[in-house]
Order: sequence, then structure tokens, then C-alpha cells
Amino acid sequence: MTEVAIDRVSPLPAEEGLGDERIAELYAEGAGDPWLRVNFVSSIDGAATRQGLSGGLSDDADHRVFDILRRLCDVVVVGAGTVRAEGYGAMRVDEASQRARRDAGLTAHPAFAIVSASLDLDPASPIFRDAPQRPIIVTTELSRRDTREALAEVADVVVCGAERVEPGRLVAGLVERGLTRIHCEGGPHLFGDLIAAGAVDELCLTVSPTLEAGVAMRISAGAAPILPVGMRLAHVLQSGDTLLLRYVRRA
Repeated sequence: MTEVAIDRVSPLPAEEGLGDERIAELYAEGAGDPWLRVNFVSSIDGAATRQGLSGGLSDDADHRVFDILRRLCDVVVVGAGTVRAEGYGAMRVDEASQRARRDAGLTAHPAFAIVSASLDLDPASPIFRDAPQRPIIVTTELSRRDTREALAEVADVVVCGAERVEPGRLVAGLVERGLTRIHCEGGPHLFGDLIAAGAVDELCLTVSPTLEAGVAMRISAGAAPILPVGMRLAHVLQSGDTLLLRYVRRA
């Protein structure tokens, strides 16, 4: 199958027909250590989902960049609601990504950290059963102790807050494990908490060329920061009518 074409249109000079290695370089430019990147897709009228799922908005260009972003990280962080809704399995990347990760001195697959206050997770799920490395579950003190103990058989369970998972403790806990390149794939409430805590260094946003209307959620929800977080447009990639935007926090 022919790989979908992606071009860089900003900043100039433009670049046509970017290869995966060049795309990875563009997303690595200016990234610090530690660094928290968030990745979402949205319609042009602001919908984060189609029929309740973000996957309905995604296309081949978004899939391609999605896979490349996983190549660059130490850990993928996802809220449990998104894990369930989007049908996540074990955190694995394809063979090309495994090679690229090994060449960069990383593990073959990124770690998988699931954020869950309720711990509504099945220890027998393929997420745990087929995991190439032991997943991490981030939860709160209010979660049931017996459930934490059951899940501790298949994952590292980390408490990062009393009633809610505290973003600062979440990030600090991952960094302490050496997982400094943090890649969050949602959902909106987790993203909102990260924004409110001032923890977001970068947003990668794919703009899908559709008008969805309806009652779809935004890409972020919940608590708001005391002040808006200023972001700088680092680059714009284009594939047909789809735009792939990279914003980084203003210094």
C-alpha cells in the first residue's frame, strides 16, 4: 500500500514528501527532558469525536503521525475511559517503529500508563495479558484496596492523589521511573486536568476536514487554568485537506 503523502507547509521553506525519519525530527525539535506531549484529533468545527469515538475523525495521515509520535516517547499515558471507549489493546508498535526505537536507545515498545480513579479495569484484559512490558496504573487513595491488589498482579499500581489523580504527581512519578518523554493520548478530562496544572509542554492536533455539529465533546474538559496557557505554532504539516499542527508552550 502506498504511504500517504505528508508535506511541511510551515515554517518555510516548504518540504514535500516527508519520510518518517524527517517527520520524527520535526516533532523532536525543541523538545525538552522531561517533556509532556498531548495528541488529539478534531473536526474543523471543534468536535473531538464522531459517534463517540475519536477514531472516526482520523485518516491515514493522522494514523501515520500517531505511530511516529509513539516511536519518540518513553511512555504513553491514557485515561481509562478512553482506553475502554477506543478499544485499546496491549501497547505495541509495529516492526519499523521497534527498529527506530532500538536505534534511538529506547525499549522496543513504549510503556503504557493508564489513569483510573475507579479502577474499572479487567486484569484478564489483553492490555495486561499481552503487554510486552508491565503496564502502569495510576489511581487515587479512594480506589478500592482489594481492586488495587488484584491489578497489582498484572501492573504497577501507583497512587497519585487522594480523590483525584494529581497531574504533578503523575508526571513526577513517571519521571522518577526514567520515563521522561511522556505522550498523552487523552481523554478530554485528563487533558483538562493537565492544562489546569500547567503540565502540558506540547499539543499535536490533527484537524480533520469535516463539519460534525451535534453534541461531541471538545478535546479538553473540566477544570480551567487560572490563566490561559500560551502556545507557539512550531509547524504545520499537510496531507490533502488534513492539517497536522504542532504547538509548544511559549517560553
